[in-house]
Amino acid sequence: MWAKLMETKNGYSAEIWKELFYNCAVSVRIVPKPGLGKGTMADPCDLYVPWGKGHVAEEIIRKS
Repeated sequence: MWAKLMETKNGYSAEIWKELFYNCAVSVRIVPKPGLGKGTMADPCDLYVPWGKGHVAEEIIRKS
């Protein structure tokens, strides 16, 4: 099960967040927003983390 963590303005920033979370041992899924474009890196995305890792990811965001 995956929980929505945050929204990003584009795919580039989503990839940066993904790398940060991966370096802290938190898996991330990047899902483009439906209906807002053609699925390019310039489109907004949502980041999802595993259900039990949400508090860890929020702590990483708070410290960065």
